[in-house]
Amino acid sequence: MKTNTLYLFFIAILMLSSEALLAQSGASGSSLVSWALWATAIILFFVILIAVGDNLIGIEAQKAGVDMKEDSSSPGFKLFGPKVPDFAEGKSVKFLKKGHDIKLTGVAEKRLLNASATRYAVQPKNYVGMSPIPKVTVEVGDEVKAGDVLFFDKKRPNVKYVAPVSGEIVAVNRAEKRSIKEVVILADRDIQYKSFQPADLNGSREDLVNFLLESGAWSLIRQRPFDVVPDPAETPKNIFISTFDSAPLAPDLDFVVEGKGAAFQKGLDVLGKLTTGSVYLGLNGKKAPSSVFTNAKGVKQTYFHGKHPAGNVGVQIHHTAPISGSDKVWVLGVQDVLTIGKLFTEGKFDASRMVAVTGGELAETGYVKTYIGANVGDLLKGNAADGARLISGDVLSGKSKTSEEFLNIHDDQITTIKEGKEYEMFGWLIPTTARPSTSQTFLSGLMDITYEANTNTHGEKRAFVVTGQYEQVLPMDIYPQHLMKAILANDIERMEGLGITELSEEDIALCEFACTSKQPLQKILREGLEYMREQS
Repeated sequence: MKTNTLYLFFIAILMLSSEALLAQSGASGSSLVSWALWATAIILFFVILIAVGDNLIGIEAQKAGVDMKEDSSSPGFKLFGPKVPDFAEGKSVKFLKKGHDIKLTGVAEKRLLNASATRYAVQPKNYVGMSPIPKVTVEVGDEVKAGDVLFFDKKRPNVKYVAPVSGEIVAVNRAEKRSIKEVVILADRDIQYKSFQPADLNGSREDLVNFLLESGAWSLIRQRPFDVVPDPAETPKNIFISTFDSAPLAPDLDFVVEGKGAAFQKGLDVLGKLTTGSVYLGLNGKKAPSSVFTNAKGVKQTYFHGKHPAGNVGVQIHHTAPISGSDKVWVLGVQDVLTIGKLFTEGKFDASRMVAVTGGELAETGYVKTYIGANVGDLLKGNAADGARLISGDVLSGKSKTSEEFLNIHDDQITTIKEGKEYEMFGWLIPTTARPSTSQTFLSGLMDITYEANTNTHGEKRAFVVTGQYEQVLPMDIYPQHLMKAILANDIERMEGLGITELSEEDIALCEFACTSKQPLQKILREGLEYMREQS
């Protein structure tokens, strides 16, 4: 809408200046030119008025839960908006204007690397809300198959957490206050699977849920709000899956699902039986998605065109079927859907994963075939530079790991970047090498270049001042700074009113990157979500 206003302003200035010039010169035809300019301005004014009204109607319809698709065939005036890509013609397309892409060196090349892990771990801390000391059902020295139960939450014993691979239990590591940090498995050379008899998709929902609980697949599902493993007794309003990741150096999910269309479709069929609403697929609006995604049946597809965090499932939920009131929705990753699909097509818990090995501190980048919870050091052996920061996930929302630790359950990416140990005299006040930033202070911010980043935060924590930076990079109708301050004040009513239930850490990660005040926004958000969950 700012673009339309600028056009109107420009034409008005042009009209007034033309009248003044023609009046001074006394040229013939000045009256005709003046009338033409006035007519153009009036027509443009009404176009903008209709466009504003169309947008306001859309906003009110969204609040009321009415589905008004923003597709290329819908009526309305979009004179100055982006063009719908040919591959999305006639489809529902959402154009997101806010956001920021961080382009780093070390994108994963589309090739398989000769790397594998020998050790795998299931980590209770990966599951939000689990008691710190779950009931461990195995001991060191036990032999397990993929799909055998390792532990369960004492508060919900029907939810099973199972082994991703077969092998020997070599450690049950503990953390502070004797909480269980991880159950470590030394994997067999050839993975052995526990055999399951799949539930009948045409049977009752209760039988389907019980089968997912027993097989361990239930633990792959995350519920919004709070990002917890869902309560089996509750039915989600909708289920959401993002088929692309816009985070820095994120894996190409089109490459990951190549040749796996049958398992993906079966997983979607299963999920469709678990909700009274719809299964939503978020597709990449910048490039043609894989046919595995576009040919999916029994789902609602929406294309998202924009900068990061356009690929975040939280942003996609906000722009398709927002969470409101006591709504609960489920989210899954593409490879989680594949695991559920193979459980029904092959009768085994196949926790295999394609993990992108990325970053500027690697001798070579690419993809590794492995399993959930692989050892980070094994996957990077002989490839990563000494002293590099190893991250499970992306640089914005991932977790730092040592070579002896393991990938988190929902991560399908390892990122390596330099440690920022050097002190910079005068900081940004003097010319320096290009660095990623949302600010235009650096000349590099005006150019489309790829950066070699490090972990330096370029400053310490400062006063939490209002800057408007968060709103520029978060494409949601939420005021993040006001929300953060409401969390710090433990004001539940304001937190809920400002949209905390729609957010997860990955959604606010870009705001943390842009933050001048250097506030730990993801940590603050998690504390707020936990506080609300405890009070609910």
